[in-house]
Amino acid sequence: MRLQQINVEREEQEGRGPSGEMRLGDVRALLPGLIERYAGQVQVIYLDPPFRTGQTFVMRVRVGEKEWKSGAGSLAQTAYADDMPFDAYMALMRETLTGAKRLLSETGVIYLHIDYHMHPYLRLLMDEIFGEANFLNEIIWSYQTGGRARRFFSRKHDVILFYRKSRKYYFNLESVPVSRQDTRRNHMKRHVDADGRVYRSIKSGGKIYTYYDDEPAFPGDVWDDVSHLQQKDPQRTGYDTQKPLRLLERVILSSSQPGDLVCDLFAGSGTTLEAAWLNGRRFLGTDLNPYSLQTVRRRLNGANVTYTAPECAGSPAAEASAAPGIAFYDVRLEKYEVEPGVCARLFSGLDAVDNWAVGYLREGAFRCMASDFRLRQKPELKTVLQLPVLEGVPCLRVGDVLGRYFYYALDCAEGDQR
Repeated sequence: MRLQQINVEREEQEGRGPSGEMRLGDVRALLPGLIERYAGQVQVIYLDPPFRTGQTFVMRVRVGEKEWKSGAGSLAQTAYADDMPFDAYMALMRETLTGAKRLLSETGVIYLHIDYHMHPYLRLLMDEIFGEANFLNEIIWSYQTGGRARRFFSRKHDVILFYRKSRKYYFNLESVPVSRQDTRRNHMKRHVDADGRVYRSIKSGGKIYTYYDDEPAFPGDVWDDVSHLQQKDPQRTGYDTQKPLRLLERVILSSSQPGDLVCDLFAGSGTTLEAAWLNGRRFLGTDLNPYSLQTVRRRLNGANVTYTAPECAGSPAAEASAAPGIAFYDVRLEKYEVEPGVCARLFSGLDAVDNWAVGYLREGAFRCMASDFRLRQKPELKTVLQLPVLEGVPCLRVGDVLGRYFYYALDCAEGDQR
């Protein structure tokens, strides 16, 4: 028989590493709850808000095994329209930055990633909210990707505004070394010492400075050694505005220590959260777009994380069976059909399924016990997951290619749920 949908707004996934949380919704509506729970606890906040470019950005969704194998997504879904009126945009950023300051600890810092569209306005707003004396850097992230202009110089950089909350802020430049061979030589002379080590020298102000090639260098405020993601980069999730993992690792490693809390209020493709998790930091993310939640789930598969999201609208047709085994139920996803009129495209088999999971409903939360995602390395979706026999209401969750997620109760005592 067809599965019956249930309303679940919180999902808990046990895993390795520090704990984290992802909440789906408008940041302005979420901030009061975040401040109540996390005020004064966040060490690093990285914000990559809309740039107010006037463009509409899309998520290129891969559908089914064939597209995950090729890496090319054919289903273009709107991620967000970046055309907010100026006054509304500034009101959004004022409220977000004011809330961000309340979340920061006394040793905390904030990085605001923007481009030329709103840079001058947000620089002044940051001075107003955090204090001009707490400005640390205007970091230039320089890259070579993108088109070439003919009527003006090509725009090939973003700006990252770096502020502290107080003079007690934590910062460790030595945690983000770069190869000295990757840095510019500035016409320095090359030498080899008696031990065969290569070094460079330069005379400045009457003094001679020497730098050995095998010793680390450290980044300045122009970051031209971190490339923009190419279209076929393995990191690509389908988000137009996705940032490289290496960029966020530099931010996080330089400004936090293991176990610290890292926050991204415009989580997007989830790069900040993944960088925090991979480097032993706790993480907190929010975003308005359901595709963000879907992408973050994939990138944080195996992490210790809680997801909070409102119920999705819709009523797709789903069928499953549950066969009892020794200490496990073998749950088979038999059918998932997108309801007519929701999408002009037709999907065959289980192509409409991006990911699915089985677990138990306990105290209003879905406790995930097993899950499967389509991946470039593993494009085929498992149709059977093992659910251990435990206390609670057995449940199944399906995430589809339209960015939606639905929960269903399983009556494992009856076996066949079709």
